[in-house]
Parts: sequence; structure tokens; C-alpha cells
Amino acid sequence: MLGSILIASALISSFQETLYPDWRQTFSVEELIYQEKTDYWDLSIFENKLFGRVLALDGIIQLTEKDEYAYHEMLVHVPLLSHPNPKSVLIVGGGDGGILREVLKHKNLETIIEVEIDPTVIELSKKYFPTVSNGAYENPRAKLVIQDAAKFVKETEETFDVIIVDSNDPEGPAKILFSSEFYGDCKKILNAGGILVNQNGVPFLQKNELRITEENRKPHFKNVTFYVTSVPTYAGGLMALGWASDKKYKVSERKIEERLANVDGRMRYYTPAIHKAAFALPQFMLD
Repeated sequence: MLGSILIASALISSFQETLYPDWRQTFSVEELIYQEKTDYWDLSIFENKLFGRVLALDGIIQLTEKDEYAYHEMLVHVPLLSHPNPKSVLIVGGGDGGILREVLKHKNLETIIEVEIDPTVIELSKKYFPTVSNGAYENPRAKLVIQDAAKFVKETEETFDVIIVDSNDPEGPAKILFSSEFYGDCKKILNAGGILVNQNGVPFLQKNELRITEENRKPHFKNVTFYVTSVPTYAGGLMALGWASDKKYKVSERKIEERLANVDGRMRYYTPAIHKAAFALPQFMLD
């Protein structure tokens, strides 16, 4: 909540994330840049000396300028470079534009649709985090739909090769995006060989997210698993990214390198070797 920013009028000292009841991380606040209660979130943007600009929703860190690439690159390029010939992508959420930025690097994609429930997040991110979207919303290849994504997925007649869900944790408006009903609706609009991925929290501290995702996906997909990335500001260890498909993709590093040659831009986290290694899970996740 907004109370997690420790403020006395203009005297701003720190932001304390309130995600976990027994352990918290604190950011020094050089400047409070923006604060608003939208129709969906308590939104805060502030400047930190180490991480640059930081976006928080409901007291929880969503992204920082310094390390956002470790999340966005892995959520995008792992499924898109696993699929042999993706032509269409649906992005659920992702209002900061980082996912769309990375998706647009794939030159062979013909259909790119992003569905975001809150236009305020998009406009503020474009204004205060311009390097994150990097002009993605002005790209003519991208189609933006302002709508509840669960409703869109249930009603659309479009189909996709890859669905990327960049949502908050399963609370509030994002809770339905972790439900069996939503996963079933996603399955219906995936083409043969289609892949669904999403953010799945920090499993060392958010074990229920892993369990809920696995249980709710298994009725709809034959291959349900996870892979990991490391994002410093998503504190608590490795971050899990959920994977669901009917086909079991086992792509060689050499094949990934060949496909990566057709992707524009330089990566800061993703490599073919990281891609392969990300599916090697620690035992506590397997348990």
C-alpha cells in the first residue's frame, strides 16, 4: 500500500516493500516522482541511486530500470526461440512495455497483440520509464487492447502460437490469471504446438504460486513445468517462470543459436546456454 513509502510530507527517506510479513526489503528514495491510486492499484514511482527509477504497485516492486531486462528477456525469448516457427503472440498484461519491446525483436512475427487492463500503467511507464518500452507502443506491428485479459481470452476468435502472461501475483485483479478456467481458455486459443508462459513468483518464499499453477494447468496441458531467472529486486532467490505446452520442447543450443541470429538487438541476460540451463530446477522446486 502507499503507506509502505515512509514519507513525512516532502521529507522522503525510504520505500519498504510489504510483500512478505516476516521479511522485507527497503529502498532508499532519492526522489518520489509520481504517486496515484488508479482504478486498480496504488501506484508509486521513485528514484533510487542504485536501481534508477522504480515502479511499485500496491507496495510491491514491479520493475526497476537497472534489472528489468533479466525478467523481460527470459519471459519472451525462451518460448519464442523454443517454438520452431512462431507467427503470432498474445501478451497478457505487461503495461510497462518491456515484454512488447522484446517481442518486437522477433522479425518473423506477424501478429502481436497486448491486452492490458489499466491504461494508466502504460501511459505512466511511457512517460517515466521510456527506455523500458523503447518506443514499442508506437510500433505499427503491435496492437494494443485495453480490456480485462480474462474476458479477451475467453471471447477472442484469434489464435496464437505463444501466450506470454506478465501479471502481478495471484491477488486482486490478477488472481483470475492463475485460475484453471483462464488456463483452459488460453489452451483453446493456442495453435497446435503452442506455448503458454507466465511469471510465477519467487518459489523459495511463494511456494503456493508454484503449486497453484501446476494444479490448475495439468487438466489442460500435457507438459507443465517451470524455468528460472535471477532478478535482484525480486528478492528471495531465483524467480520462477511457468511453462505449459502439449509438446515437449527439447531444442539444442546450436538450434537456439541459429534462431537467435534472426532476432534483432543485443541481449543483456539471455543466451542460448542460459536458455538451456534455466530448466534445470533446484530440488526444493521439484519437491
